[in-house]
Amino acid sequence: MIPRYSRPEMVAIWSPETKFKIWYEIEAHACDAMANIGVIPRENAEAVWKAKDVEFDVARIDEIEAVTKHDVIAFLTHLAEHVGSDEARFVHQGMTSSDVLDTCFNVQLVRASDILIADVEALLAALKRRALEHKDTVRVGRSHGIHAEPTTMGLTFARFYAEMDRNLTRLKTAREEIGTGAISGAVGTFANVDPAVEEHVCEQLGLKPEPISTQVIPRDRHAAFFAALGLVASSIENIATEVRHMQRTEVLEGAEFFSAGQKGSSAMPHKKNPILTENLTGLARTVRMAVIPAMENVTLWHERDISHSSVERAIGPDATITLDFALNRLTGVIDKMLIYPDNMLANMNKFSGLVMSQRVLLALTQAGVSREDSYKLVQRNAMKVWENGADFKTELLGDEEVLAALTPEQIEEKFDLGYHTKHVDTIFKRVFKD
Repeated sequence: MIPRYSRPEMVAIWSPETKFKIWYEIEAHACDAMANIGVIPRENAEAVWKAKDVEFDVARIDEIEAVTKHDVIAFLTHLAEHVGSDEARFVHQGMTSSDVLDTCFNVQLVRASDILIADVEALLAALKRRALEHKDTVRVGRSHGIHAEPTTMGLTFARFYAEMDRNLTRLKTAREEIGTGAISGAVGTFANVDPAVEEHVCEQLGLKPEPISTQVIPRDRHAAFFAALGLVASSIENIATEVRHMQRTEVLEGAEFFSAGQKGSSAMPHKKNPILTENLTGLARTVRMAVIPAMENVTLWHERDISHSSVERAIGPDATITLDFALNRLTGVIDKMLIYPDNMLANMNKFSGLVMSQRVLLALTQAGVSREDSYKLVQRNAMKVWENGADFKTELLGDEEVLAALTPEQIEEKFDLGYHTKHVDTIFKRVFKD
C-alpha cells in the first residue's frame, strides 16, 4: 500500500523482516517439538535458536531466491548460513512450504485483526461521545434525500455506533476463525511430521491447530476474514457519505473540521470541501476489492495449488493497511466534526410544517375520516407548501373539510416537535447498553 494511506504499526506486520522472523519462529518451534518426541537431536534444535536475535538479510534471501526460484528454500539456505549447515540439517523436517507460509500468513492476519479491533473500539468511543452530546439536537430525517420527519443528530451518531458495534463482533469472529496454523506436511496427512509438532508450534504462536488442512489451510477462513473487512469498509463509506451530504452548501448541518491554514481549492479560495470523507469513500472501495478474490481463492485443485498465493500477497497487506488507515481517519473526522444545530432547524422549517403531515393524516383517520380521504386532504394542503411556499399549518387551519374533523387546537398540537423525540432515551438505552 502507498505510504500516503499507511500507518507504521500495520505496515510493520507485512514487512519482509517481520515475515522472515515469523518463518524462523515456526521452524525453531517445530525443531523443539521434534526434539521433544525424539525425532531430531536436542542439540540441533537448540542450535537453531542461535539465530533468535538475527535480523535476516532480505537482500541476501532475494539473491538466493533468484537462483532457487523458491522463497522458502532461499530462506532456509540463509538460515543455515547463520546456524551452520550441519546444525541446521533437521530444520523443516517433514514439513512443506505451505506449513510455513500459511501459518505465517494467519499469524499476520491475527496481528492485523488486533489493530483493526482497537481501531473500531476507538471509533465507537468517538461515535458514542458525539451521540450523547447531540442526543436532543433536532434535525430532519430524510428518505430518498427528501425531508421525512424529525429525528436527532444523536440518533444519527447512535445508528452508526450500532452498525460499527456489529462490525466489532464480526472482526472478533473473523480473528477467531483465521487464528489457525498447520504443520501437517505433504497433502496434510502428518505422514512425515507428528501432529504433536503442529500443536506445539500453534501454542507458541497463539494459534489453534487446523482440524484438517490438506496441504493448505482451507481458504473459506480467509474469505470470511476479508468479507468482514469489506463490511467494515462499507460501514465507513456509509458514515462518510452522510457527512458529505451534511456538508453540502445548501444543507450545511455538519462538516469536517477545517484547520488553520488549510486550503479547499487551488482556484476558489472560498471552498471548504469534504476531502477526508470523500477519500474514505474511495478507500472503502479499495478494501472491498479484496473480497471477491478472497472468495475465489476458496476453490483450489485437489490438496493444493498456488493460484491463491499471488492474490493473498497483495490483498493481505493492502486490505488491512488501508482499513487501518481509514478507521483512524474516520475517528478523527467524527471526533472533530462541526455540527450546526441552527441550520438543522432552518432546514427542517424550509417547507413550513410539512414534516408533520403524517401526524395530521393519523389524526384525521382517528377522527373517523377514511384513510383515502385523509390522505387526499393532507396531500392537497401539502402540495401548496411545495408549489407556492405556503405554511402547512395555516393551510390546514383554513381547510373547511379538515376543520370538520379536527379542531384548531387539535391541529396545533400536531406540530409539537417533542412528539418525535419522546423515545430517544429508549433507543439510546438499547444501543448503549452500559
